[in-house]
Amino acid sequence: MARVSKNRKAVIAKYNLEKEYSLIDAAKMLKDITFTKFDASVDVDIRLGVDPKKSDQMVRGVVSLPHGLGKVVRVLVLCSPDKEQEAKDAGAEHVGLDEYIKKIEGGWTDIDVIITMPTVMAKVGKLGKVLGPRGLMPNPKSGTVTLEVGKAVKEVKAGKVDFKIDKQGIVHASIGKASFSPEMIKDNAAELINMVVKLKPSSSKGTYLQSVALSTTMSPGIRIDSGSLGS
Repeated sequence: MARVSKNRKAVIAKYNLEKEYSLIDAAKMLKDITFTKFDASVDVDIRLGVDPKKSDQMVRGVVSLPHGLGKVVRVLVLCSPDKEQEAKDAGAEHVGLDEYIKKIEGGWTDIDVIITMPTVMAKVGKLGKVLGPRGLMPNPKSGTVTLEVGKAVKEVKAGKVDFKIDKQGIVHASIGKASFSPEMIKDNAAELINMVVKLKPSSSKGTYLQSVALSTTMSPGIRIDSGSLGS
């Protein structure tokens, strides 16, 4: 029989696997059952009653979290020379075009978000095989293909999150850090959940929010009472 660690025993003593909790109670408990030595990410998983194979039931959007993500978001802006200074002034770590396209073609993806312009998408589009699987491909719907590159950089740095339903019908997103207060975790999670509810496809039938769970990098998921979050 596998040995149960001291931390695991502490989690089991505090956590009821079968119970559903309010968002604020889950946020408080999350801090009690997180024992990582690093500042773990806080994640939300939302299972939706939609068919992601149908284009009219695709759920995708962006949300600006009220308390940010609690981490440095590394931004690459692929733009024309006249926009480079605007991007740098807004705080982008990497700014350029052809030289970065070559780096990415060579396998470099040491960034979190890529922002670009409609006028250079013909060049950026060729990077789809590298960027697509890593979730880094810019998209107009997420605000990462725009002429207002400075504004886009500031929004991403402030905690703007791009989310998309996966093949299993689940929206997964990071919404902060375990060091956040329970109130900050609750506020950020509620902002994401509310946005997902607003994006409910008109063709979706039955229960839309099927399950919601809150977790940190190495903690079990805490089930949220979805009945209190919308339908």
